[in-house]
Amino acid sequence: MAESTGTNEARARLIEKVRSLAYLRADTEEFTLASGRTSRHFFDTKPVMCDPESAHLLGVLIHHTIEGIEGGVDVVGGLELGAVPLTGIAIAKAGIGSHLRGFIMRKEPKGRGGRKTGNPPGIEGSTIQSGDRVVILEDVTTTGGSALKAAGRLRAIGCEVVACISIVDREEGGKEAFEGAGIPLIPLSTLSDYA
Repeated sequence: MAESTGTNEARARLIEKVRSLAYLRADTEEFTLASGRTSRHFFDTKPVMCDPESAHLLGVLIHHTIEGIEGGVDVVGGLELGAVPLTGIAIAKAGIGSHLRGFIMRKEPKGRGGRKTGNPPGIEGSTIQSGDRVVILEDVTTTGGSALKAAGRLRAIGCEVVACISIVDREEGGKEAFEGAGIPLIPLSTLSDYA
């Protein structure tokens, strides 16, 4: 797919890729989700994030979204495991790189990371500083609970969390939870695009 992929085309194609690589629908049974909820709809976006065409599409959409955030963005990242490939995709920009720094937040700090960067335990990658404007990246949003905990950890060190970008919003309360925390949730697609 060409570098000049437009956002409308990228979104439509990403939905096709998610549908073919990541989406399962059960008519008779329910899947247990990471949130503990059950659903007839399941998304495993790892094959999407590791697919070259999908990674390009995600890069187009993430960069377009970030460019539209007033005041700019300094740092992108999120919780392991879903945000790991997304962070790499977001900080890369065809051939020249981008100005964005990336981080990965462990769900449980190991105490090893951050020695060189000065980050608190459990936040690894680029140095994060008080005053940085941060976008949380998430693969699938259900309730938003995990990403909101990450946002709380970032706010505690003086960062301004300006948005959360998610590949799929399952439309199960995550958007409202983020709004309650004063953080816009910007999904690249929603369950309604697949169901």
